[in-house]
Amino acid sequence: MTEEPVKENLGSPKSPAPVIMEKNPKSEVVITTVPLVTEVQLMAATGGAELSCYRCIIPFAVVVFIAGIVVTAVAYSFNSHGSIISIFGLVLLSFGLLLLASSALCWKVRQKNKKVKRRESQTALVVNQRSLFA
Repeated sequence: MTEEPVKENLGSPKSPAPVIMEKNPKSEVVITTVPLVTEVQLMAATGGAELSCYRCIIPFAVVVFIAGIVVTAVAYSFNSHGSIISIFGLVLLSFGLLLLASSALCWKVRQKNKKVKRRESQTALVVNQRSLFA
C-alpha cells in the first residue's frame, strides 16, 4: 500500500468549517457547509484592492462634489434660498468635500504606515549586516 501525502492549500482555513443543519419538509436533514475565507484568499481574489480604498473613493468624491456645485449653482441662480433643491445641492457639496477629505486622510495614514514599515525593514537589514561582520 502506498500512502499519498496530504496536500494542503496555503490559504485554506485551519479551523473546521462550520456546519448548518436544515430540515426539509420530508423530515430529511440537509447539511450545508459554509466555507471560511481568510484574508490571504480575499487579497488573492481582489488583487489587493481592499487596501486601496482611498483610490476608489476619489473619483466618486469628485463626481459628487461637481454635482453639488452644479445643483447649488442652479438653485441659487433662481434665487431659491432655503428650498429643497438648494439644500440638496449643499448636502451633495458637503458630502463630496467630506469624501475628498477622508480620502486624503486615508492616503496620509497609508503613507505613514509605509514609511514605518520601510524603516523597520531597513533596521532589520542593518542589524543583520552587523551580525555578519562582527
